[in-house]
Amino acid sequence: MRGLSRVFPTVTPVQARVAAVLVTAVSVAMECVNIWVTAQLPQPSYTPLPFAPEDMAGTAFPIFGALLVFNRPRLIIGWLLVLGGLACATNILLANIARLHAPTPYAPGAPKVLWVIVGQSWVVATLLLGVLLPLLYPTGRLPSPRWRPLVVFAVLVLGLDGLRSLLTVLEVQQPQPALLEILHRLSAGAMGLAFLSLAVRLRRADPVERRQILWPLLAFAGLIIPWVVGDPIWWLATFTLPLIPAAIAVAVLRYQLYGIQTLITRTLVGAGLVGAIGGVYVAAGAASSLFLSGVDRIGGLFAALCAGAFFHPLRRVLQRGADRLLYGSKGDPVALAGELRRRLQRTDPAGGLVATLDVLREGLAVTGVAVRFQDGGPDEATAGELREVVRDIELVWHGEPVGRLLIGPPGVRRLPAAHNERVIAALTPYVADAAHAVRLVGALRRSRERIVATREEERRRLRRDLHDGLGQSLSGMAMSINAARRSLHVSPETADLMLTELRSGMDSVTSDIRHLVYGLRPPALDDLGLAGALAEMAGADVAVEVRGDLTGLSAAAEVAAYRIVQEALTNVRKHSRAEVVRVSLERGEDLRVRVSDDGVGVQPGRRSGVGLASMRERAAELGGTCVIGSPPEGGTVVEAVLPLNLNVEI
Repeated sequence: MRGLSRVFPTVTPVQARVAAVLVTAVSVAMECVNIWVTAQLPQPSYTPLPFAPEDMAGTAFPIFGALLVFNRPRLIIGWLLVLGGLACATNILLANIARLHAPTPYAPGAPKVLWVIVGQSWVVATLLLGVLLPLLYPTGRLPSPRWRPLVVFAVLVLGLDGLRSLLTVLEVQQPQPALLEILHRLSAGAMGLAFLSLAVRLRRADPVERRQILWPLLAFAGLIIPWVVGDPIWWLATFTLPLIPAAIAVAVLRYQLYGIQTLITRTLVGAGLVGAIGGVYVAAGAASSLFLSGVDRIGGLFAALCAGAFFHPLRRVLQRGADRLLYGSKGDPVALAGELRRRLQRTDPAGGLVATLDVLREGLAVTGVAVRFQDGGPDEATAGELREVVRDIELVWHGEPVGRLLIGPPGVRRLPAAHNERVIAALTPYVADAAHAVRLVGALRRSRERIVATREEERRRLRRDLHDGLGQSLSGMAMSINAARRSLHVSPETADLMLTELRSGMDSVTSDIRHLVYGLRPPALDDLGLAGALAEMAGADVAVEVRGDLTGLSAAAEVAAYRIVQEALTNVRKHSRAEVVRVSLERGEDLRVRVSDDGVGVQPGRRSGVGLASMRERAAELGGTCVIGSPPEGGTVVEAVLPLNLNVEI
């Protein structure tokens, strides 16, 4: 039942458009004729308007239906509006023409044929607009095959009602009020179940279809409220009736451009405020009339003040209630932030990101969200199932990019998209903080792994150097000493030569020992201090500036600063082609080490080598930072910040 292609397979889109325009023109023309006919009749007592609700339906439904057919000729919804409106126009025009001759179908001289058509057109309008339209909207298909018996039931009930009307008008049988009441109740039940199908479809629909359903539901509320209130304002439904086809057309054609959720919440809040404030005003006015009857003006002022005092807190309560009604607790950014804080308190830093992504996924009601870290970060963290990415948001922590937030397509929820931006804006900072924490945890783990690996490699090097170098040398020297002792009495010249070679070997061993010691800690640090050691290493062409007292620094800080400056100067001599190089040390709460030059600078896009990574790692081992960059004026700047409140020795 999706469209005309199943009912009339040979109808082309052009033919469908022409037919819809012709039917609409006929319906509007009939309403124009009905204006003159209505003017000939006495004013009815049930409405002050010069036209009936059927007049509005006969005009609005075909026009908006033709608009739908013109844009979507294969969608049956447009044809239901066009033909249902035509049935309404036929009903009201022929009924008024018949009333020109006789007030009722049973009066003498009543045109029976016209009254028969009036009854049958009402049955057709009820079937098309009251049963089939809500059942097939918005896709042109039933929500499921289980709703087919309702269509059959509605056709049978309305068919029996049409047959009863026909037999009664033709005076084949006498009017039977009991049968009429039963048939009307059954047809009302069928229409109620048809509108219930919209609620079932709303619960199961995707976000786009939900938004399409909500527009006509809101318009239908504007129609049903005056009818429920009844006299003396029920005739106002005549003005709200055209909103239903207009809402259907907007929802089907241009639903992406409108925020139905905002309109609904504001309508609910506004209606609640009007009702509640009016009730407070009436209650306060009634109370003042009882206790302050002598001062009416004070009573009115007191009522107004009471109503105004309740306005803001009541608006806030109603807004929260409307949000809960439409979105549930999962769509409220404040509730989501509270839930996120509770989860973070129960998880470690490594698991905080997953908890944050879970809350964000629930708040957005999407299939999955993920964080993709920057280069050098850990693996991608995912919550849910992310098969498709519909949003890609950069995560920034205090100006530092930490990764990208990937959001999947919407899943099942009450309403889509209305709170998405608020939820994203509220939770993205938490996601960035959690992602930065995960990066720090990963960096700390990798740093510890590198420290352990470096320590074991250093131990292996020392063992190899001591065993293969120093150990072998000492063993050879011991053998030489024994040989010299044996030769001392036999050949003093040979013994003297062997002792001379032994003395030369001792110099080599001493050099090897110094090399091992220097690898552990530069001796110049103990002999000259940090500033003197750096000045000796840098040479006369490099200026070394010191601010603050460098005495009492931890061995770890001294070695880290020395090695960072050493690596920075090595890079300057190899790559920068600089003429002026400066090294500065400043001791405050931290030790700041800065090496700057006026060379070519760091080339954009250049990958970090082993030396640059080594400087960053030495600073990170102490909990500090090391930044390498090129200022706008040119050159390269290496700046390291080393904490001093450590009790670490290398």
